[in-house]
Amino acid sequence: MLTTWVVAPTCLPRVIRRCHGCASDRFRTDGKFRVNAHHKLLDVWLLALCTACGDTTKLTVLERAHVRSVRPELLDRLHDNDAVLAAELLQDPVVRRRNRIALDWDDAWRLDTGVPDQLDHEVLDVSVRFAARIPVRPVRLIAEGCGLSRAEAEGLLAEGKLVSAVRLTGKLSGDFTFMLKP
Repeated sequence: MLTTWVVAPTCLPRVIRRCHGCASDRFRTDGKFRVNAHHKLLDVWLLALCTACGDTTKLTVLERAHVRSVRPELLDRLHDNDAVLAAELLQDPVVRRRNRIALDWDDAWRLDTGVPDQLDHEVLDVSVRFAARIPVRPVRLIAEGCGLSRAEAEGLLAEGKLVSAVRLTGKLSGDFTFMLKP
């Protein structure tokens, strides 16, 4: 029987960027936008606060965009400080590259297995689905979902009892399946 696990975000990830006010490199954002109009041109920033000193940094979303080129529903979401939109923009590679940032997903996601641990004497066939592009080590997910330590999960992988079509040793942010044999 195929079981589905879901890796879902619990909050917005922290932003990795150097603070100009202190030596910290982590910022937190709660989805607040700043929209500034210059006649017919718009600038839009996502605001983030330094986790150490509280200084604010602006992450550029739109720069000198003509008002008519911005969809009205997008503009409404920006004015409403839509947290879902903030999450989408933080994961956008163009926004990340423009602002020279990376994301820190530690403590910002959870694994929903849907059922209690099933490590009896049956084969466990699992499909892991990511609700957002969250980079996680598959062995960590498997260990957490099955109630094992990471060393035990790595041991099962080495013994050939944990198999998958994808490599389970790096970080993944896309859907995959695996099978755990007794």
